[in-house]
Amino acid sequence: MKKLLLGNEALAQGAIDAGLSGVYAYPGTPSTEITEYIQRSKLAKELTIHSQWSVNEKTAMESALGMSYAGKRAMAVMKHVGLNVAADVFMNMSVSGINGGLVVVVADDPSMHSSQNEQDSRFYGKFAMVPMLEPSNQQEAYDITKYAFDLSEKYSLPVLLRMVTRLSHSRAGVNVGNSIKQNNIHLPKNATQFSLIPMYARNRYNYLVNIQSDILENSENSYFNEFIKGPNTSLGIIASGIAYNYLMENFESGKCPYPILKISQYPIPKKPIKKLFNTCKKILVLEDGYPFIEEAISDFLGENRNVIGRLSGAIPRVGELNPDNIANALGFDIVIDENLPKVVSGRPPELCVGCGHRDLFDAINKLKTETESQQVFGDIGCYALGALPPYNSIDALIEMGASITMAKGAADAGIHPSIAIIGDSTFTHSGMTGLLNAVIEKTPITVIISDNSAIAMTGAQDSSASGRLIDICRGLGVEENHLKVITPLHKNLDQNIDLIREELNYNGVSVIISQRPCVQLPKEKKDKLKKIKNVSLN
Repeated sequence: MKKLLLGNEALAQGAIDAGLSGVYAYPGTPSTEITEYIQRSKLAKELTIHSQWSVNEKTAMESALGMSYAGKRAMAVMKHVGLNVAADVFMNMSVSGINGGLVVVVADDPSMHSSQNEQDSRFYGKFAMVPMLEPSNQQEAYDITKYAFDLSEKYSLPVLLRMVTRLSHSRAGVNVGNSIKQNNIHLPKNATQFSLIPMYARNRYNYLVNIQSDILENSENSYFNEFIKGPNTSLGIIASGIAYNYLMENFESGKCPYPILKISQYPIPKKPIKKLFNTCKKILVLEDGYPFIEEAISDFLGENRNVIGRLSGAIPRVGELNPDNIANALGFDIVIDENLPKVVSGRPPELCVGCGHRDLFDAINKLKTETESQQVFGDIGCYALGALPPYNSIDALIEMGASITMAKGAADAGIHPSIAIIGDSTFTHSGMTGLLNAVIEKTPITVIISDNSAIAMTGAQDSSASGRLIDICRGLGVEENHLKVITPLHKNLDQNIDLIREELNYNGVSVIISQRPCVQLPKEKKDKLKKIKNVSLN
């Protein structure tokens, strides 16, 4: 059967067909459609595949490991910065190993279309010493995912599967095969495998190190790594993942005159790279992301001035790889015009008309005129747009959960008022511990939870915080007299300003929940929210 699928959807279908029992994820562009596809899949429902969203990436990864412990096949899905959140368990489960196949899918975002950095997740895979896979097109995304679960169980290790934005979000026809049955529950044969106290962990780490040569040999013989001969040996090309697709777009005949080493499985295959070096006078390295392969080549071949790529400037050091800058590197006569017509030129994003965040920023900006020392620490979500004109309300914006802890540190340094703005989903993702820290120390900060009852920035998925925020804040020790709820509407502007001002003057922790559902939520979801305790729709 052939289906027209996004790269993310092809990957998801591959996981279903590989006998998946559970996917665990937190929404994050460009990875979100993987889990959403499984949630919508009729087959996945029939197979009772777990597909509910997790509270954050760490809980997702740990839950996937728990399912693997039980012998079932599981998948953890996140964007690249989400792997930072899950890094603790990721690094440790490379030592413990897995039981049922476990695939960690990470979607990188070169050019930072919706992210804080261009982080390349392949470095995490190398750091953890686990096999990595990187598909070059949608069909390979399907095929390589099925293979990933087998590879995971072959070595009893998690496998990192790397996607990038353009592959995640572009469509192609994909030949889909049959599904295999899910694993039966079977517990680990080694009773100490998952107990990483030092006396057991040392043995597990020795195992991890000792099988590296086998993992490398598997990569060097992989079907997904291919040495393609070419008559013109003046140049050899190493192309990883989607770079191979981009490279071939430059040849209408579908034939490149230069020898190519296509890499879609890691560790980096040393033997074919040496063969390419022995065959060609110069090597061009093409990869979407950091110069991961380009840097690694010197580790086993020594310094070589005949290697060109991102480090040499043949390919731009930052931003996405694309067919045009590959054409330039090949010396083709092509001019890249960065000056787009005004009708299609990039425009900064803006908050939706009627968004409650707008009215909250209006109140904060009114208060800003009353004191020159006010500092506002923002977080990751739609409300991050408050850092841009016309609001310019947010002074700092770093990563998930940093608003509260940065506000605390600034207050510790003597800044007052110190304000944190965090969304409802981001608060349950990674803001609760920061609030607890501030409560314990009675730090004079004002935390504003902008509650729109959705993970709105990635498609309005259900928020884990819905109907729970007041109880969570009480449980963390926020004083009842300084736990307030406001409705961000223009008609309430003056009274909201008065309430926020009062809490800014409090010498301790105060929490204000600015509560109004996302305007993009469908009516049936808003009606459902009306029935949930502590949610106001006025």
